[in-house]
Amino acid sequence: MRERLLDDSTARLRQDAAAELSQAEPAAGRGVIESWDLSVGVDGPGTRFAVFTCGCPLRCLYCHNPETWRMRDGRRVTVDEVMAEVDRYRRFISVAGGGVTVSGGEPLLQPRFTGEVLRRCHESGLHTALDTSGFLGDRASDALLADTDLVLLDIKSSDPEGYPRLTGGSLEPTLRFARRLAGLGRPVWVRFVLVPGYTDAEDNVDGLARFVATLGNVERVDVLPFHRMAAGKYARLGLVFPLADVRPPDGALLRRVHAQFAAHGVTSV
Repeated sequence: MRERLLDDSTARLRQDAAAELSQAEPAAGRGVIESWDLSVGVDGPGTRFAVFTCGCPLRCLYCHNPETWRMRDGRRVTVDEVMAEVDRYRRFISVAGGGVTVSGGEPLLQPRFTGEVLRRCHESGLHTALDTSGFLGDRASDALLADTDLVLLDIKSSDPEGYPRLTGGSLEPTLRFARRLAGLGRPVWVRFVLVPGYTDAEDNVDGLARFVATLGNVERVDVLPFHRMAAGKYARLGLVFPLADVRPPDGALLRRVHAQFAAHGVTSV
């Protein structure tokens, strides 16, 4: 019964995710966000001012930000408002070797807003980062990417057959975007969430390591252990957390995965 309820809930969420692709982008100079915050070590180098946009075309089973899924649930802001907030912390984040990260949700669901924030930060001398699944990488113009100092690219799996079950989307757009970034020479940190029973298979990890090793622009792979800390968010939103019974990876599994990346000459942390 629980499995059937989970399947029904996941199907409804993925229908909802598909609807996000048809949402109209806000007018020029405006965007929809869930929040902004300061972070250290999780959204790029140094202390970051992170802007979390709303709206995402995927529904990853392990997502820890369900509050960012729907654009209609977010707060409408102008780019000027974002930059005014950035300016409050500019000296602090600069001294701390950080910068500004546009995350989500999926920031490329709002490429005009995301691109304008990145451009203004980049032109003012701040380090910029884009945190994306790459699923909508075709929406990122070369100009947007030129204003992006670092791409945090979430490659959730290397298995094209298992990818839809894990995310509700296709793997190929992300791989295509990764190759494009390599062609442009844009620095990338790959993010890989290690989920026991879903992404931890040896051939899946090897497949990702082999692909990353071909790119030439990936500085490192962040192996992010799955956790259940978002369970409370799901409960508050009246949602079922699909992986509530999955345990975080243990030390032995983490060591094996890091060894697999190292065997392909890929730096992982």
